[in-house]
Amino acid sequence: MMWHNIGKQLGLPTRSLVGWLVSRFLKVGNRVLEEKAVRLCGIQPGDTVLEVGHGPGLGLQSAAGLLTQPSGSLIGVDYSKYMHQMASDLLKDLVASGKVTLHHCDVAAMPLTDSIVDKVFHCNCYYFWPDLRKCSAELHRVMKPGGLMVATINVQRIAALASRGAMPGENWRPEAYMEALKDSGFADVRIEDVQHSNRKFQAIYGTSQK
Repeated sequence: MMWHNIGKQLGLPTRSLVGWLVSRFLKVGNRVLEEKAVRLCGIQPGDTVLEVGHGPGLGLQSAAGLLTQPSGSLIGVDYSKYMHQMASDLLKDLVASGKVTLHHCDVAAMPLTDSIVDKVFHCNCYYFWPDLRKCSAELHRVMKPGGLMVATINVQRIAALASRGAMPGENWRPEAYMEALKDSGFADVRIEDVQHSNRKFQAIYGTSQK
């Protein structure tokens, strides 16, 4: 039961003691993966960039610093009202300037027009999506042709959580997400190991093909 509750909070953090603890974990445990996802995207100064499942906003903060041209813009989406508010507080000046736009919504139904995003990144979140194909198709819909998607995960850590019942079903397996990406129109879908100091994790890539 404890691991199940932790899994629920990881997928949808709420304003509670466990939710607060999860937010602390996300800030510390995911910082390197967030920053690596941003770097691996190859963000250009004038890009339109989307992060889904942005959590406390660390990845958004990192990406915003790369969008130095006036045309550069950043969009964040999170299903958790708690995380949406936390990121809104962290990035309030960038939101006020219009550089960053945050949406409290489902990845499967984003209030974005078709083919507007150059780069998409996310960290440790796809396995909480109830329907991988629906969410992957929505990412594909909003991306420009040739746009790059990068997802960073720690497969070893997620497998350990799954063995304790903290992950829903089998969606945590990278193969499940990669298959959904291919079915949704992504090309060159692959997974690679990434090394940072003494930490090893994985990055999943996909290129929007239209």
